Amino acid sequence: MAYLKSDATAVERMAALSAQRPAGRWRALGLLATVAFLEMSTWFSASAVLPQLRAAWGVSSAAGAWLTISVQLGFVVGALLSAALNLADIFRPRRLLLAGGALASAFNLCLLSSHGLTSALPLRFATGAAIALVYPSSLKVMATWFRSERGTALGVMVGGLTLGSALPNLLNGLGGVRWENVIVATSAITLAGGLLAEFAAHDGPFSFPRAVFDPRHGFRVFFRPGVRLAVAGYFGHMWELYAMWAWCAAFFADAFARHGAADPLRRAAFSAFAAIGAGSLGCWVAGVMADRWGRARTAAAAMAVSGMCALTIGFLAARSMVLTLAIGVVWGFAAVADSAQFSTMVTELADQSYVGTVLTLQLAIGFTLTVATIWLVPVLRESHGWGVAFAALAPGPALGILAMLRLMRSPEAARLASGRG
Repeated sequence: MAYLKSDATAVERMAALSAQRPAGRWRALGLLATVAFLEMSTWFSASAVLPQLRAAWGVSSAAGAWLTISVQLGFVVGALLSAALNLADIFRPRRLLLAGGALASAFNLCLLSSHGLTSALPLRFATGAAIALVYPSSLKVMATWFRSERGTALGVMVGGLTLGSALPNLLNGLGGVRWENVIVATSAITLAGGLLAEFAAHDGPFSFPRAVFDPRHGFRVFFRPGVRLAVAGYFGHMWELYAMWAWCAAFFADAFARHGAADPLRRAAFSAFAAIGAGSLGCWVAGVMADRWGRARTAAAAMAVSGMCALTIGFLAARSMVLTLAIGVVWGFAAVADSAQFSTMVTELADQSYVGTVLTLQLAIGFTLTVATIWLVPVLRESHGWGVAFAALAPGPALGILAMLRLMRSPEAARLASGRG
C-alpha cells in the first residue's frame, strides 16, 4: 500500500508539473521574442544615424543627444499615462502591441520629412510614447505562458527587445551613409512586428486577473518591501544601460579614429551592433541562471560585471582597440542581462491584478533616470574624456547590487524563482 501511495503522489506531482508547462509555450516564446525584436527597431533608429543627421542638419553632439532623450521622455509620458489608465491590465496585450507598433512606425517614418531638430524632436517623442504600449505588454503576454522557468522566458523576450534595439546600427553599417534607408527599414520592420503580434500570436493559459480602473493602484506597489527593492535594483540598472546603448557607437567611432582605422563610422556601427546585440545572449544566460540560482543573486552578479566594464573601458580605449572591443561586448552582455529578472521579480511579487500597471510604472520611472545619464555622458566626454564619462555610470550598478543583497535576505525572497530568491 505504501508503494501505491508513493506512486500516486509521484503521478500527482508529474501532473502538476505538466500543468505548469503547457504545450506550445516554447513556440509562443519564439514568436513573441520575434515580435519584440521587430517592434523595438525604431527606438534607436535616429541614434544609429546620428553622425549623418548631425552633418545634414548642422547640429552639435550635445544637441544631437536630444534625438535619443526625446524618445526616452516620450516613453516616460506614454508609460505614465498607460499606468494611470491601467491600459496594460484592461486591454488585451496583443492589441496594445499592434497599436504601439503601428503608431511607432508612422511617427518614425515621418522623420523623412524633417529638416532639423525642431520638427524631429516631437516625432521622436511620439515614437517613444508609442513604444510605451509595446514594452510592458510584451512582457505581460509572455508571462501568461510561463509559471515555471519564467525568468528564462522573459530573458529570451528581453533578448529580443535588445537585439531589436541593436538592429539600426547593423542597418546603418550595411546601408552606408544614407540615413533615410535606416528610417524606412526600421519603420517597416516595426509595423510587421505589430501585425505579427495581433494575427499570429496567442495568449497563454496563465492569464492575469482582469483589473478595474484605479489610477492610484500602481503607486501602492511601493508599500510592498520586496517590490520596492526589486524596483530599486531596476533603477540602478537603468542608470547605466541606456546611456551605454545610446553612446557606444560614438565611443567606438572616436576610438577607431584615434587608432587611425579606415572608415571609422562604419566600423563603429558594426561594433555597436555587436556590443548591444551581445545583450540578447546575456538575457538568455541570466534567465537560465536566475531560474536555477536565484533572481536577486544573478542580477547582482550581472551588475558587478557591467559596473567593472563601465569603470575601465573608456580609460583603456587608447591602449588597444582589440581589448576595447572585447570589453564592449562583455559590457553589452552584462549590462542588460539582469533587465528581465527585475521584471520577473515584479510579476512574482506584485498584486497579480495589476502586474501590467506596476511593470509600466516601473519602466516609466526607470526611463526617466536614463534621460539624466544620456545627457551627462557627452557633457563629461567633452570635459574629461570617455573614461570619466562612462565611469559615471558605475554608481547605478553599485546601488542595484545593494538592493539585491537586501532582497536576498528578506522574507519575500522565498516568493522568487520557486523559493530560490
